[in-house]
Amino acid sequence: MPATATTFETLDVATIDGICTITMNRPEVYNALNDALTYELQDALKHAARDKNVSVVVLTGAGKAFCSGQDLGDLKEKYVPGYVPHLGEDLRKRYNPVTRRLREMDKPTIAAVNGVAAGAGLSFALACDIRIASERASFIEVFINVGLVPDSGSTWTLPRLVGLGKAMELCFTGDKIDAAEALRIGLVNRVVPADDLVTEVNALAGRIAALPARGIALTKRLLNQSFDNDLGAQLEAEAFAQETAALTEDHYEGVVAFIEKRKPEFKGA
Repeated sequence: MPATATTFETLDVATIDGICTITMNRPEVYNALNDALTYELQDALKHAARDKNVSVVVLTGAGKAFCSGQDLGDLKEKYVPGYVPHLGEDLRKRYNPVTRRLREMDKPTIAAVNGVAAGAGLSFALACDIRIASERASFIEVFINVGLVPDSGSTWTLPRLVGLGKAMELCFTGDKIDAAEALRIGLVNRVVPADDLVTEVNALAGRIAALPARGIALTKRLLNQSFDNDLGAQLEAEAFAQETAALTEDHYEGVVAFIEKRKPEFKGA
């Protein structure tokens, strides 16, 4: 597939060989989330979800950080005596659409966590389907340190990854954990040397991009549904999805290639 790039104020976005890499690009503030960055993330993810040239989406950060969460510098002038914040509406407009898009788009999403992932930045990493961390990465549910609750999906994703008890501990204490601990508790899929992060992520993304796109999309949907379905409902959902997958050209190609003892050539159809 051809290489393409899109221009944003706070993001670098490029698509090469079916891999759309979205880089949060405010390194001077550790990629803290201001209005522009959250709205541009929404736009970039929406475009990637619809772009036929994109098979996998990678989310990462420029510089030393993945994302340090809400840019508190933006609040300096607001937080004066008498100020009444309305953070619920802010979440609905700015943050939740990003989390939903990462979680619900048909295409696989990978977080390449190059440094600290804090607050909503951690939430966005957790919303991705897979997390690959640099050995220099760290993770912190920082919300309690400013008297808030975890948001942007963390209370849904975190206990599903690390278990309820560990999620409670991380959210209650606001303790930072390093990459090794994140791997041990299941928060990330793997940890790699910092200098190898881009190579390792692109290799994994490339492997996934070469697989049957419809089968990947249906699998992602089934796994997400499994948290809400009982066994009977999930079995029926699998049967319906399998009927759909069986009608694709890639399924036919996969079976014929197996019979002919050759490598399949999937086309995403």
